[in-house]
Amino acid sequence: MQPPDHPPATDRAVALRVAGALPPWLALTIAGFGGVASASQSAVNAELGARMGSAAIGAVVNNIGGSLLVALGLLLIPSMRAGLRTLRTARLPWWTYLGGIGGAFFVTAATYTVPVLGVAVLTIAQVAGNSLGGLAVDRVGLAPAGRIAITGPRLVGALLGVGAVVVAQLGRPVGQLAVGLIVLAVAAGLAVAIQSALNGRVSAASTTAMATVANFVVSTPLVLIAAGLLGAYGAAASGGWPGQWYLYLGGLFGVCIVVALLIGVRSVGVLRTGLGVVAGQLVGALLIDVVVPGGPGAGIGLLIGAALIIVAVLVSGRGARTPVGLTRLTRP
Repeated sequence: MQPPDHPPATDRAVALRVAGALPPWLALTIAGFGGVASASQSAVNAELGARMGSAAIGAVVNNIGGSLLVALGLLLIPSMRAGLRTLRTARLPWWTYLGGIGGAFFVTAATYTVPVLGVAVLTIAQVAGNSLGGLAVDRVGLAPAGRIAITGPRLVGALLGVGAVVVAQLGRPVGQLAVGLIVLAVAAGLAVAIQSALNGRVSAASTTAMATVANFVVSTPLVLIAAGLLGAYGAAASGGWPGQWYLYLGGLFGVCIVVALLIGVRSVGVLRTGLGVVAGQLVGALLIDVVVPGGPGAGIGLLIGAALIIVAVLVSGRGARTPVGLTRLTRP
């Protein structure tokens, strides 16, 4: 993969970026809803995997469900097919379509690491990787928002984001602190940052719907292969599928997450979008803990963490200026 160059932006690139950008407060609100969807997705996928005896089954159902939804959209919505025609003429470099690899890598890494590290350590490591990755990706201009310098407020916001998740996870189950798996979890967070940026480039050159299609086209085969290697299909063939309909909504939540990331990165960059998603995740986790019967309720750590992540989102945007430069979205 060749790193993006940064010549003066073409009129086409500017038009694409302006047309797709939203006010920061609206983009961050949508990212927050994406975070709520992420918390819900994790809950239903984990429950489905636990009942079926294989954590990977949740990932399989998630990606198959999401793929079916985007396929149905292509079949029924003419504007999605129009986006496909636009994408054909965009002449994007081939590597911009590989964002789905990041999502597939994260799902596979989570399957390996959660049984050993526990959800708490995985979440902290993932947010650390995503925050550092967001800073780096924004700095090199991989996302369509262009190059965004690493400033003091942005660095403080990233550190506050990690701290918020650490505080929120206090008291939750922690597994073995295996260094290799922690590094894998951090790498998974970095992969999600790259996924957001690449999918954002596809969205800016065509439509949000087409970027979502590209994401699932790439990620679903990889998830299916990983699930096979993890022995998920044996558990699936044994039967015993639960009858609760809501356990199969992971794909719907996954589509919502991808769309939220696409909207966010075009307006506020990868770092702030990631922080907005984490804010939504913590608020969603708080709601799940309060609403679900027998849940732990509103713990003080989760309340403080939710407050800190909101501060992180605000701080990371202080002194925000026009990005250093726009990344070219098409080949010359």
